[in-house]
Amino acid sequence: QVQLVESGGGLVQAGGSLRLSCAASGLPFSRYAMGWFRQAPGKEREFVARISWSGGTPRYADAVKGRFTISRDNAKNTVYLQMNSLKPEDTAVYYCNADTSWNGSSYAPGNYWGQGTQVAVSS
Repeated sequence: QVQLVESGGGLVQAGGSLRLSCAASGLPFSRYAMGWFRQAPGKEREFVARISWSGGTPRYADAVKGRFTISRDNAKNTVYLQMNSLKPEDTAVYYCNADTSWNGSSYAPGNYWGQGTQVAVSS
């Protein structure tokens, strides 16, 4: 079955950096666009970043543009999220998603999710 396993979360001070990883198995990874979403306490899950199957055309939510970078290594079936200049408002559980796509008005998740990794940013 499809498995997406995130890692790399943790506690960091504001201004710091973290790199999240998501290792995929059970699907033809190189054929899927991949995305990251996050959910803060008491809020709905929101789009963070998306990368096409080839690694081109990364897209970002306005809140993270210029600070976060999504990338992938198809040979390792892994997608990454490099997060720099972290802010307390970036605190959330971050989820990896397969088959993230544009629905005409926003980036919508595909059917496959990881279990999430907690990121906490202290002020």
